[in-house]
Amino acid sequence: MTTILVTGGTGTLGRLVTERLRADGHEVRVLSRHSRPYAVDLREGGSGLHAALADVETVVHCATSPRGGDERAATNLIAAARRAGVGHLVYISIVGVDRVPFGYYRTKLAVERLVEESGLGWTVLRTTQFHDLLLMLFQGLAKVPVLLLPARVKDQPIDTAEVAERLAELAQDGPAGRVEDMGGPEVRTFDSLARAYLRATGRRRAVVKVPLRGAAYRAFRGGGHLTPERAVGRRTFDEFLAERFGGTGRR
Repeated sequence: MTTILVTGGTGTLGRLVTERLRADGHEVRVLSRHSRPYAVDLREGGSGLHAALADVETVVHCATSPRGGDERAATNLIAAARRAGVGHLVYISIVGVDRVPFGYYRTKLAVERLVEESGLGWTVLRTTQFHDLLLMLFQGLAKVPVLLLPARVKDQPIDTAEVAERLAELAQDGPAGRVEDMGGPEVRTFDSLARAYLRATGRRRAVVKVPLRGAAYRAFRGGGHLTPERAVGRRTFDEFLAERFGGTGRR
């Protein structure tokens, strides 16, 4: 049994990673801004972070914020992990962070480089977008009568639990560097995924595909965020929706 720290351990992914590691018999500490006894804002660091890392052998870094601060958080985590003698840092990233010039992707790539240059043993796993993220996106877009989507964009959503399973495996192995990407089982047009969501929830919305401009949109349209050769996921988006909504329409 080893002691493992999961940052962002109360989030969608981190919670599942924590559950899996505990089921495998490890002592797992959960670090997040509001989780006691390790309530720490990684962007600030401090004594709470040092206490959380005491006697920890492996860190699984799931904490992230689209609102910014990930690089500062990673810098603080790495410095504290080095001082604590952590042997293995596992980081979850996104397929295409080196191909799609999107702000959040640039940040994830910058954190990857911090991890690689940390002096710690490290492992980085890139995956495609989670089913849960698409669900949250479509729920937001469906609040108005017309569901506007970027034209000619595809996605390859993957099940969060499957990613958590893989991260837990990597955390229990030695440092492996950049491991093979992990993609969902299907590459589908964005509008087909949106229509699947509408069917599953019983919502009726007009779906309009809108052509956009910019380098990031061109990269998404070109499939820079996809990995069809690594379609290793098992659970499809339709199966995810059926389980979430029970096969009954809901408005």
